[in-house]
Amino acid sequence: MISVSLRSGLHASLTLLAAPILSAAQPLPRSTPEAEGLPSAAVTDFVGALDKIPTLHSVMVLRHGKVVAEAWWKPEAADKAHILNSVSKSFTSTAVGLAIAEGKLSLDDKVLKFFPDQAPAEPSENLKAMTVKNLLTMNSGHGVEPKAAPDSGGPSVKQFLAAPVDHEPGTHFQYNTMGTYTLSSIVTKVTGEKVVDYLKPRLFEPLGIEGARWDASPEGNSLGGYGLFLRTEDIAKLGQLYLQKGQWNGKQILAEDWVAQATAKQVPNDPGSHVKMGNDWRQGYGFQFWRCQHNAYRGDGAGGQFIVVIPEQDSVIAITAGGADMQAELDCIWDKLLPAFQDKSLPEGPEAQAKLKEAIAKLEVKEKEKPKQ
Repeated sequence: MISVSLRSGLHASLTLLAAPILSAAQPLPRSTPEAEGLPSAAVTDFVGALDKIPTLHSVMVLRHGKVVAEAWWKPEAADKAHILNSVSKSFTSTAVGLAIAEGKLSLDDKVLKFFPDQAPAEPSENLKAMTVKNLLTMNSGHGVEPKAAPDSGGPSVKQFLAAPVDHEPGTHFQYNTMGTYTLSSIVTKVTGEKVVDYLKPRLFEPLGIEGARWDASPEGNSLGGYGLFLRTEDIAKLGQLYLQKGQWNGKQILAEDWVAQATAKQVPNDPGSHVKMGNDWRQGYGFQFWRCQHNAYRGDGAGGQFIVVIPEQDSVIAITAGGADMQAELDCIWDKLLPAFQDKSLPEGPEAQAKLKEAIAKLEVKEKEKPKQ
């Protein structure tokens, strides 16, 4: 029996073909929506729907590996790094996959193996059974998500290992950010590098991602579950890497088998109707990736940060925000963008493209209405 607990919780520009590019080194190729089988009018409707959601900051739409539309709500900008919150978890997962490929650890390694000096004096049987895979799938066995002590200055492995493990690992979904921090600590333990440094030559440099910043714990580890800052195009690149089954510019950056496992439904997470979360939080969970409706998957961060990958449409959508309604963001993709994808290129539509560009040029961040006193 598997039980479940769930967490509670553009400077406007459009780049079409031949427009100037504002992004990191090695930018993604640009195209028009029509060239990649997407009507500009549908993209305009999509952006308009997003614009009704307060605190939207950016969106980037990729089709067939090319950016077909991108926008920033003023005063946000293409070259501005954005806090990713729990989208950081998907980057930590990627680091684990790379370390596994290098033979530095395995999914079945016991967590206590890496921290003999930080374990409780008498660890429980459940704690002793906890594996790397359990951490990746949010199935560590905790009944309540462990939290850092208020006076600790941040997470620590010792605090994580001291938390009661109420369930047999692998039987209970509990969103667990400190578990992701422990994954980050394991990568550091086996590689000798913080995750942000470990990823630089293995992920960031091959993908042309520059200036990654990842806040660290008092122990000196990348926070893992949060704290990473990247640009919108950078997170779109991670989605494109996974969509391409780990390949980038003809080179296998990530093992194809890792990509398949990380993005598949590894565990159920449907909490039942009593939890007030949208349907996209009930589709299963992989290795620090959420499953979505429509056979899609995503990196997901509080406040509206998303990397949505739709394999059947060969598409990636990256979104950042400052506290948006997350299910509403996803619904915009499903309702406005998904039905518009076509199998073949469409005739160029200069007028529709001009209307899209005009709509994007007017975007400004809308703040949430303050509750009436």
